[in-house]
Amino acid sequence: MKKIIFGENKNIISESLKSIRQDRHLTQGELAAKMQTYNINLDQQMISKIENNNRIVTDYELVCFCRALNVEINDILKNFYDQLKVNE
Repeated sequence: MKKIIFGENKNIISESLKSIRQDRHLTQGELAAKMQTYNINLDQQMISKIENNNRIVTDYELVCFCRALNVEINDILKNFYDQLKVNE
């Protein structure tokens, strides 16, 4: 199976996810519990791997992260958009 990466990244939301989660005063475990209410089976270790850019994020996980954190998708993708502008 081919590994999926973008540059050096396994996902493009690692920094934003951690920052937004911390701004909401949620632990990784609490975020994992919120994700489970959307039938997304993630535990604290998986959240840690995502935040440390060691795990990919699926499209449905991205949408559910936004719902769980009460943010718009553009907010969680802001760092990625900003990086694209710098590289243009």
